[in-house]
Amino acid sequence: MSILINKTTRLIVQGITGRDGRFHTQKMKAYGTNIVGGTSPGKGGTSVEGIPIFNTMYEAVEQTKANTSIIFVPARFAADAMMEAADAGIQLIICISEGVPTLDVVKAYHYINSKGAMLIGPNCPGLMSPEESLTGILPGQIFKKGNIGVISRSGTLTYEIVYHLTNKGLGQSTAIGMGGDPVVGLYFCELLKMFQGDPETEAIVLIGEIGGNAEEQAAEYIKKHVSKPVVGFIAGQAAPVGKQMGHAGAIISSGSGTAQEKISALEAAGVKVAKEPSEIPEMLIERLCNK
Repeated sequence: MSILINKTTRLIVQGITGRDGRFHTQKMKAYGTNIVGGTSPGKGGTSVEGIPIFNTMYEAVEQTKANTSIIFVPARFAADAMMEAADAGIQLIICISEGVPTLDVVKAYHYINSKGAMLIGPNCPGLMSPEESLTGILPGQIFKKGNIGVISRSGTLTYEIVYHLTNKGLGQSTAIGMGGDPVVGLYFCELLKMFQGDPETEAIVLIGEIGGNAEEQAAEYIKKHVSKPVVGFIAGQAAPVGKQMGHAGAIISSGSGTAQEKISALEAAGVKVAKEPSEIPEMLIERLCNK
């Protein structure tokens, strides 16, 4: 089983005629994702890869009954695209666009919540449910269907750790790249709840990084609500205070948000934390054998 996306997902690509939108539409379609339409203002009535294009999300949802959208538009238009999707009735919005101003995201996030929809991203690689649906920019060939849930703040680390899992025969139920900006949509606690409730996810990999307190909040949630084995990894263990490392949200300030604080919190909640990504498969196997 998977969470959030599966074979029944009906996907609209917002920005389908742009360079990135067109390229990743081809990749997602080749994987088998059910793409039912795309949007590009002024290009309604045309098509890309045999996929119909609409001028607005209202038209797209009305004619295709889409329930999910993925956004490949320039940063300055991303908030409007997110809100338009929610207003049209889309239930899951995945924003790939990077460089979206934080205040724009805050505005869009609250609007999306008011509509009862969910947001992944922005500045994220999207989601993958192997053999079900690829909605994002993740490399489909490294994934394998299985029972390990993956939640990550880092796209690149998601790929590396999934590669190690697959090579050890550990398939994935769903892998989610949440994004590394200071404000994003669904985060560790919400996704942990979903994986805990998924009967076919047997264990969870949590990939965090320096900055903020999301991992500490996740540790508290795990301690109280998660009975499944959780293995973690925290990036940025050698990062100096005050230095941004990669993502906009990955910055230690005044001694808070350090890797060691996050590792200590997770270990106190019973999470095994790897020192290197390559250690995760063996740690998972040990935890699963000792359940």
